[in-house]
Amino acid sequence: MTITQLKYVLAVAEHKNFTLAAEKCFVTQPTLSMQIQKIEEELNIQIFDRTKKPIQLTDIGQKIVTQAKNIVNEADRIQDIVEQQKGFIGGEFRLGIIPTIMPTLLPMFLKNFIKKYPKIRLIIEELNTADIISKLNNGHLDAAIAATPLLEEKIKEIPLYYEPFVAYIPEGHQHFSKKEIEVSDLNLDEILLLQDGHCFRDGILNLCKNSNSNEVNHFTIESGSFETLIKLADEGFGTTLLPYLHTLDLKESDKLKLRHFIEPKPAREISLIYPKNELKIQIIDALRNTIAGVIKGAIVFQNVEIISPIQKK
Repeated sequence: MTITQLKYVLAVAEHKNFTLAAEKCFVTQPTLSMQIQKIEEELNIQIFDRTKKPIQLTDIGQKIVTQAKNIVNEADRIQDIVEQQKGFIGGEFRLGIIPTIMPTLLPMFLKNFIKKYPKIRLIIEELNTADIISKLNNGHLDAAIAATPLLEEKIKEIPLYYEPFVAYIPEGHQHFSKKEIEVSDLNLDEILLLQDGHCFRDGILNLCKNSNSNEVNHFTIESGSFETLIKLADEGFGTTLLPYLHTLDLKESDKLKLRHFIEPKPAREISLIYPKNELKIQIIDALRNTIAGVIKGAIVFQNVEIISPIQKK
């Protein structure tokens, strides 16, 4: 069997369709089918149950796919080893970024990174945390920027910075007159949240569960953007929490409605994460150093309490 044949097997296992897998592998469907059939004949087993729609792995097929992932990933690392030995910083690098970080952090470092490392072909995807973890484990991403700790056994985390939660409190609210607020001031019933699937939402839920308020799960409004939450708060629908970097671009009139927490400030830990077997360390170091160079002037908080992005049960 060959590495190419194993890649075909992985493609069918992922897409559960021979035609779609062939398109993703840039070969004809008969070619892909024939190569997979050769492996099955060589091993004298069936990897796929073709009688089911969509196509399913057989029991032995599941085990073969697990091993095939390891083999293909290690084969792909050979070029990485050569480039690392030569000190070459270039090639394709696939980076995932969660939605609540992408709009603020990416513009801060991207131009500097591209200018300093023109030989790197950076492919960036905006993904939620669950998709990032899945793609890192499946070899579809080289690294990601996300809120941590994630407690994933196969993923390494390098903290980049700590970003405090900042309250947005409209005029007329009982806490508007306060210069700083405490976690105990939060009332989960009136906090406007991002939609389910955002780890920043889960961080807020965890933060509120740390307070003395009686938490009940009924939320009037949820949205996909901070801008919408701010407008809803101004219309009297409640308050909201924002990540610190997002507050830097607010209008001056809106900044007057921001209230920081007393120390230690509740904050999220933002990290560069990647598989522990990743060998593109020279690119990861380049990315980390570039971000560190631009972020240190924008965000310097030390006395913080890290709030987990993993929703508590």
